[in-house]
Amino acid sequence: MSYKNILYEVRGPMALITINRADKHNAISLATLDELQQAAAVAAADDEVRVLTFTGAGDRSFASGSDLEEVLHRDLKKALEPIVQGLADQLERTPKPTIAAINGICMGGGLEVALGCDLRIASKTARFATPEGKLGIIPGGGATARLPRIVGRGWGMEMLLMGEPIDAERALQIGLVTRLTEPDELLPEAQRMAEHLASFAPFVPRSMKAMVNFGMEASLAGALMLEKYAQGALVQTEDKHEGISAFLGKRDPQFKGR
Repeated sequence: MSYKNILYEVRGPMALITINRADKHNAISLATLDELQQAAAVAAADDEVRVLTFTGAGDRSFASGSDLEEVLHRDLKKALEPIVQGLADQLERTPKPTIAAINGICMGGGLEVALGCDLRIASKTARFATPEGKLGIIPGGGATARLPRIVGRGWGMEMLLMGEPIDAERALQIGLVTRLTEPDELLPEAQRMAEHLASFAPFVPRSMKAMVNFGMEASLAGALMLEKYAQGALVQTEDKHEGISAFLGKRDPQFKGR
């Protein structure tokens, strides 16, 4: 499948999906969103792919936000459609782990795409903001819901209401990202993370992701009960037997996904 606004390649267990509009700071147009959703679906269906990683072309921007030339002409009907929300929701529902490798400006709709990913890592040059208030609008891709859940109410309100950019160090301090790298080490670090995740039994990251996503919205009692049922299912797999046997035998496990 060919794309105009993104690049798609498989690197070992990782599908690398790159927003390829560097001349526009990787602003996310509707066509770009459509291609991102298509690529995410392709990667999710590929048995060889274990992790989906998103990044931006060039070294200046992950994604600067939604394409403002399109937003300028967006009416109420279009605004009520789950545009960026749809992609972020898709990434949350995708059973495979997702990584946002943030290589520069990550603002507005670009930040909302990253918030839909399970893991966020950044180069030390990255900057983050939700600047929509300065444009007479509010975020529409999920930031008002996801950002406070990730960084807490205090920093969520700070970023959303003030609209001022924060640097990579501050993003690490508040938990918006979990790892910082030098710019040229960002994708190698994402590759290392993908290969590490691929070394687990296939059911493990998928089950872990499902448990966290459900548990964040469920009652504590409900989340704990589902966790025990999920663990009960996994202890009956061949991979569980192989994993423990390999550990006791001091050898590398050979997982088969069953």
